[in-house]
Amino acid sequence: MSCIISRICCVLRGTSAVTSDIVPHFQNLLCSPRSQQQERLDIERGPSCLFPTCMEEGSFSPGLTRLLPYCRPECQAWTGALLLGTCLLYCARVSMPVCSVSMSQDFGWNKKEAGIVLSSFFWGYCLTQVVGGHLGDRIGGEKVILLSASAWGLITAATPLLAHLGSTHLVFMTFSRILTGLLQGVYFPALTSLLSQKVRESERAFTYSTVGAGSQFGTLVTGAVGSLLLDWYGWQSVFYFSGGLTLLWVCYVYRYLLSEQDLLLALGVLAQGLPTSRHTKVPWRQLFRKPSVWAVVFSQLSSACSFFILLSWLPTFFKETFPSSKGWVFNVVPWLVAIPASLFSGFLSDHLINQGYRTITVRKFMQVMGLGLSGVFALCLGHTSSFCKSVVFASASIGLQTFNHSGISVNIQDLAPSCAGFLFGVANTAGALAGVVGVCLGGYLIETTGSWTSVFNLVAAISSLGLCTFLVFGQAQRVDLSPHHEDL
Repeated sequence: MSCIISRICCVLRGTSAVTSDIVPHFQNLLCSPRSQQQERLDIERGPSCLFPTCMEEGSFSPGLTRLLPYCRPECQAWTGALLLGTCLLYCARVSMPVCSVSMSQDFGWNKKEAGIVLSSFFWGYCLTQVVGGHLGDRIGGEKVILLSASAWGLITAATPLLAHLGSTHLVFMTFSRILTGLLQGVYFPALTSLLSQKVRESERAFTYSTVGAGSQFGTLVTGAVGSLLLDWYGWQSVFYFSGGLTLLWVCYVYRYLLSEQDLLLALGVLAQGLPTSRHTKVPWRQLFRKPSVWAVVFSQLSSACSFFILLSWLPTFFKETFPSSKGWVFNVVPWLVAIPASLFSGFLSDHLINQGYRTITVRKFMQVMGLGLSGVFALCLGHTSSFCKSVVFASASIGLQTFNHSGISVNIQDLAPSCAGFLFGVANTAGALAGVVGVCLGGYLIETTGSWTSVFNLVAAISSLGLCTFLVFGQAQRVDLSPHHEDL
């Protein structure tokens, strides 16, 4: 892990002044065609740094960002902090699914009531994607992340208390999950906004994939540690654990990594309302007239829908098809495979770009792996009766889906770095809604056909549609450079 963080820091460190080696540095960058104005801005800015530095004109509100030269230890701290933050995001997110059986027994919930509590997270999650990205573009993604994490950490830690406020346990738990979804919905759009502004094109895939690997770490941590806490101390301890760690992480970031002055300025701007100068307005009409934008949104929708179907139905598939199998095998092995797969995809993507391959060619290759090959392995799941082969196919499908981090996720940053958070929010909202529909459709197919093959055929079909759309219409040229911006 230390070598990974060191590599990221080496490529992310910037300087506060333009030195003599900057011009050849940018001449050697292998990226999509850029305008002369953008090349001039790149040279004036110098190498990109990951965290608070000067931003592209108009992307942030005046006074909310400043140039901070970071040394290597500070870059390492920020990289590790974001990785840990993503891990804790998923720790808090999956705490309720881990505890749902025990809570159902304590409160007398049936399957329908437990389903209401579990699904209520996505009700809130779908609503704040665009807002989170827009705020990240305007006041800084790191500030949005910190403010939201402090709130969702507090709610998670207070969940056991909320559950015993009155006799209406179902209402309080549903409300707390909706709030958690609302607050966590801003995280990835704000993260996308942050990385699009601070990381060079040739380094985005590895950085995003590394930070995104925290989602697999978080799922594993809660699945392993949470299960032990559940057995030893009860379901309340799982919420105390994940919520408490999140609050400790917030305290660390606030005290050691983020400027207090910048955070207070951001809070002040939020309290007074965001300024609406023409430089900070989202060129939404300009964006959605481009086929490449629709292609990346539809591909993100397909990716999220396929992932949610597998995430929701794979445990049930293994339990029903192989009733004597060990649960820890099929619940842990795919996620153990996904972690190195995510890191490798980012490294491979950046390496290919640095070797001279066109950015869009590399992005499309990543999608062939993330949607195409992943869909093939999902299809194989419905045509085998071997437990070992099923685990291999499931692990390969889940692992290859992490290649989407180096494809469509960073392609959004290629297309519109000045408003990548907004655009990612739109795409992720569509993906979350499609995921809910896809999961319900999967259940319907199982009930009507009585065969798991139909579910995996659905996953393969959705993945193929998303891949074909991106291969035909996907581009990597910027589409946010129009001087005529219209407000959202």
